[in-house]
Formats: sequence, C-alpha cells, structure tokens
Amino acid sequence: MNLTLSLFPFGWQHYLLGGLLIGSAVALLFVFTGLIGGMSTVFSSTWSFVVQRPFFQQARFTDSRGWRLVYALGLILGALVWWLGFADGAPQSTSIPVWQLLAGGFLVGYGARLGNGCTSGHGICGLGSLQWPSLLAVLTFMGTAFLTANIVARWLA
Repeated sequence: MNLTLSLFPFGWQHYLLGGLLIGSAVALLFVFTGLIGGMSTVFSSTWSFVVQRPFFQQARFTDSRGWRLVYALGLILGALVWWLGFADGAPQSTSIPVWQLLAGGFLVGYGARLGNGCTSGHGICGLGSLQWPSLLAVLTFMGTAFLTANIVARWLA
C-alpha cells in the first residue's frame, strides 16, 4: 500500500496549508508586534483574571492578557470558520472516553508547565526564532509522543 495514502488517507495538502497559515500568522505577529504567540501563556494569562495566586498575577501574565485573549479568540473563530466551511457544520465527535480526554489534558498541561511552554510555543515560535532550548523541548515532546503512541498501539492490539 502507498505509504502516503496510509499516513494521510484524506490527503496531505490541507496539513501543508494549515502549517503555512499558522507559521505565517505567528511570524507576522512577531514581525509586526514583537510578541510571541505560544498558547500555554494564553492559558495562564486568562487564569490571571480569576485566580489571585502570585504565580498568575505576574506582570508577564497580567500585562499581556488583553492581546492574548484576542489571539485565542482568533484561533476559536478560525476553527469555527473551518467547521462551517469545510466540515459542513456537521457535529464532530470522538470515541475516546471523557476520562482519557481529561487525563490527557492534565498531562499536557503539566508538561507545558514543566517544559516552560507548549508544543506551539516551542515548536512554532521557539524553533522559528532559533532558540536552542526550544529545539531540546521539541525533541523531548516528539520522542515522548512516538514512544507513547507505540506503547499504546501495542497495549491496545
């Protein structure tokens, strides 16, 4: 069987287009404003509105939460446009149990905190600005993902 067809049964072009759009958007954000568009900081800065603990009240969160909320809103609206335009507004669902989604979300959040950033921050913004720590973080993320996927595939087989 063709490897490309087995890896990308719905084609690869939309992945390329999405990557180019995301990369361009992050690059334009940085070039025009000097701001770095990682998502874990959006999460933390949003919590700074409601959580008064010192960690969330750091100036790096409270001073940037306005533009970060607009940034997150743009991502949500982009997903809505995709859903209405390309998914025909059909309901999206998954067969993954809720407890696994919650456990995965907790682990990703913990990993983002431990790695001082998320995959989008390190993988898109950090690598794009040639940051050595981001390269190490991305290699760690990817290695962990490959290992986890193989363990789960063998466990479920």
